[in-house]
Amino acid sequence: MDEPTEGIQPRSSRRWRARERIRDERGLSIVVSEQVLSFALDIADRVLVIENGEIVRDDARAGVDAAQISKYLSV
Repeated sequence: MDEPTEGIQPRSSRRWRARERIRDERGLSIVVSEQVLSFALDIADRVLVIENGEIVRDDARAGVDAAQISKYLSV
C-alpha cells in the first residue's frame, strides 16, 4: 500500500484495523510505503528505509531508532 494514511487521521483509521484482521486470518504480509513514522512504527514488524532506490536501513521493529529513521523522511 502506498501511504494508506494520506488524507485521514492514522490513529483513527478503522480501515487499517480491518486490514490487520485480514492479514492475521489469512497469514498475509502487507507492504506499506508510509511517511508518517509514528503510524509506520505502530503497525510494522520490520522497517526498511529506501533512499535513491537502495535499502539503507533494515531493522526489526524492536530495534528501530526513530531519530535515525526520521532523518530520511521528507515530511
